Amino acid sequence: MIEVYTDAASQGNPGPSGIGIYIKTGQLQIEECLFIGEYSNHEAEFIAVIKALELCKERFPDEIISCRSDAKVVVDAIERNYVKKDVFQSYLNQINHLSSSFPYFFMKWIPEKQNKHADELARKALKLNN
Repeated sequence: MIEVYTDAASQGNPGPSGIGIYIKTGQLQIEECLFIGEYSNHEAEFIAVIKALELCKERFPDEIISCRSDAKVVVDAIERNYVKKDVFQSYLNQINHLSSSFPYFFMKWIPEKQNKHADELARKALKLNN
């Protein structure tokens, strides 16, 4: 099973945004931090999950994916397969499409304190814009 942690950071809402992805599998650890442009914080959180799934599809196509995020709005949307705001629908569609390629995909909400590594990567990504 691949453990995936995602987070996003935005300066302003919307504003410049970065995402952090931390992947653990056995002894292997992968860190990604990407500046993604101008987004709302919620949009950036969805994009973080999308980018993580794309990375997993490339590197671990036949593995079970256990994704964790401290973004309740994203976790709830994935668990319920429903978004309240239309602007998030295309993100959810992309996540559903990508996640369907894995044997199993789990999405779990975790408190911020358990997501520090991904948070640090997301904040580092914001600095890539400067």
